[in-house]
Amino acid sequence: MTQEPLTLALLGWVAAAVAIDLLVGDPRRLPHPVVGMGRAVTALERAWNQGSARARRWRGAAMTMTVVAGTLMLTWGALVLLARVHPWLALAAELWLLVSALSIKGLADAARAVAAPLARGDLPTSRRALAMIVGRDTERLDEAGLTRGAVETVAENCVDGITAPLFWALLGGAPLALAYKAVNTLDSMVGYRNVRYADFGYAAAKLDDLANWLPARLTALALWLAAWAMPGAHRTGALAATWRQAPSHPSPNAGWPEAMVAQLLGVQLGGTNHYAGVASQRAVLGVPPSEGGEPLAVGHIERAICHMHGGWLAFALLMALAVSIREGLT
Repeated sequence: MTQEPLTLALLGWVAAAVAIDLLVGDPRRLPHPVVGMGRAVTALERAWNQGSARARRWRGAAMTMTVVAGTLMLTWGALVLLARVHPWLALAAELWLLVSALSIKGLADAARAVAAPLARGDLPTSRRALAMIVGRDTERLDEAGLTRGAVETVAENCVDGITAPLFWALLGGAPLALAYKAVNTLDSMVGYRNVRYADFGYAAAKLDDLANWLPARLTALALWLAAWAMPGAHRTGALAATWRQAPSHPSPNAGWPEAMVAQLLGVQLGGTNHYAGVASQRAVLGVPPSEGGEPLAVGHIERAICHMHGGWLAFALLMALAVSIREGLT
């Protein structure tokens, strides 16, 4: 599989990884590759993030290349060595690495950890749960604010945690899936527009934008296609509205799944967030109350999770079709 990644055999292996992730998620007792990536980024950032703005930008680009290329080569090399010992060792390792690249169960569980106490009226517990998965201040959020945070997280991370890893896994197996996770980890750690990272994290942020560009747009389409099998989804006009609204998001990619989920739920996402007490205005997406939008309530979290599952499944089926056609042509 490491030599001919675009095969029906790899498609089956990715499907097995999805099934394992749905059943058990990330086993906490097993080492996780992203932890190693994070340690490498931390060490290199401390050593290289210094000097002039131009020097930091070049060093940040070098760090990005080092971490991503290093992850790709280490993963590929480890699988080749294991295959020489025994093919089943390589297959087991590739399956574990593919599972580690996915976060389907983890994302749903994190959203439900916000929804469950919120449904009981336990706002403090819900706020603490949301604070674990978002960067915004959560101490004063009401039901609508907590719901919005959870729904936005599900929508945006449907790409980062599910469909983009699936996309790269089906193109290049575990090596390319782990390389994508390295890109994603770099962006989450240094891809910020602040004094410390604006220059050093520039390359990481741009590479993350590039790696997610096509998966984000395909995810929006997949969410819309899956919604035709979901009663109550607001499908009519959702594609056109998403096309109009998504570019207003500050991220070139996050707006696509967020706008689509907002449209399908018939709610309004975005607006004002607070970070360390400082207000930040985000793009308004979806259906405003003045146009018949539903008030955000805890029930929308579970509905967003349902759309997430429908979206990644439709995405996987589209990718499987593409792989099958490619396999048939070759």
